[in-house]
Amino acid sequence: METIMIVDDEKNYPLILSAILEEEGFESLTANSGREALDIMKHSDVDLVLTDMKMPSMDGIELLEHIKTADPELPVIMMTAHGTVDKAVEAMQKGAYSYVLKPFNNERLVLYVNKAIAMYRVVKENRRLRDAVESQYSFGNIIGKSKAMQDVFESIRKVAPVNATVLIEGESGTGKELVAKSIHFNGPRRDKPFVAVNCSALAESLLESELFGHEKGAFTGAIAMKKGRFELANGGTLFLDEIGELSPNLQIKLLRVLQEKVFERVGGVKPVAVDIRIIAATNKILKDEMQTGRFREDLFYRLNVVHIVLPPLKQRLEDIRLLTDHFIKKYAGEHISAKPLTGVNQEVERLFHDYNWPGNVRELENVIERAMIMCTGETITISDLPKDFKGNVHDARLLDSVPTDAQLYETLAVIEKMMITRALKLTNNVQSQAAALLGIGKSGFSKKMHKYKIHV
Repeated sequence: METIMIVDDEKNYPLILSAILEEEGFESLTANSGREALDIMKHSDVDLVLTDMKMPSMDGIELLEHIKTADPELPVIMMTAHGTVDKAVEAMQKGAYSYVLKPFNNERLVLYVNKAIAMYRVVKENRRLRDAVESQYSFGNIIGKSKAMQDVFESIRKVAPVNATVLIEGESGTGKELVAKSIHFNGPRRDKPFVAVNCSALAESLLESELFGHEKGAFTGAIAMKKGRFELANGGTLFLDEIGELSPNLQIKLLRVLQEKVFERVGGVKPVAVDIRIIAATNKILKDEMQTGRFREDLFYRLNVVHIVLPPLKQRLEDIRLLTDHFIKKYAGEHISAKPLTGVNQEVERLFHDYNWPGNVRELENVIERAMIMCTGETITISDLPKDFKGNVHDARLLDSVPTDAQLYETLAVIEKMMITRALKLTNNVQSQAAALLGIGKSGFSKKMHKYKIHV
């Protein structure tokens, strides 16, 4: 049962409004001033504020500003007389949900209240989902409730406390560096440096100096001694991204560091000892690289003490909604809109589910950030997405699921079953919502679930 805070300096108004709203099934709290309302709200959960515009000491707009500072998403409806409509419009610009004119029609007031409460229910559900993400489906900044991601989290928990070398494989954009950071910051080296280097970003000669450092005069332009990433990471973790791009020469040098914990700077002869943990990552399959001779077998086995494989986003579709909510929350402070963004609409959610995501989680994050910049409403719609996004959506998985010798009737049945299953996923298994999403009645939806033996 939702609770409504009613604020009016006329003592009878809160009592009358309280009686009206309680008949509609709401609980109510009353206050005769803005200051009294704020004091009550410090100790009470409120789902809507219904406040008079003109009050002594603190008027409705000032109360609105205090409320929006504490909870920008809490809906506030202003009550105003005809003479203060301009002030009500100002309140709308400052985040009020709506306003009603005194004396008001009870039915119209109840309609406004029900709409505002329904909107706030969605906001609270999104909060609940985000809290669930942070408590149950995350490890640091890595998000996922899918079986594949839960397996990744379990691997991180097991390997973080020890100093074993870790090899992370996964497509570009799957979050390999996030996994490396989670291992480092949940382990005994968390207070020591985490140093990352991309092995594909530099030419071999520059990369060698970048990794191992160089002595003064080692080559043209080496005007002073420089420490490399190995020395900078001493005591901590060195993350070698795109390890599959290392040249054969650097593979040999890296192998020696792993075996002996010493190296020489470029142009130097004095061994430098280091105590570091190595975490390597690649978007290639190193076993294949090893078979073709592009990657050393002995180095592979040195790196592959613990092997973590990150799944592409297209193989963890159940995580898309969680990731979407996470990125909306992440960028909410950077892209402030007139109305708080509550999520994406169902058409966008369907597109996200059907899209192949070649750029993986990184692509999803970029799409969400771009959409939030373009969005002017409370939810992200198709028009907020990149123009070519919808045209790029294709579901090869759909045809792959249809037997090659299937007849039309059988094919349609396969598609129907897939659409029902997807609708249930998109609505968190709420059958009435899934039926509405597909545009059919609930009884017909239930019959189809029974026909295809779909169990929630």
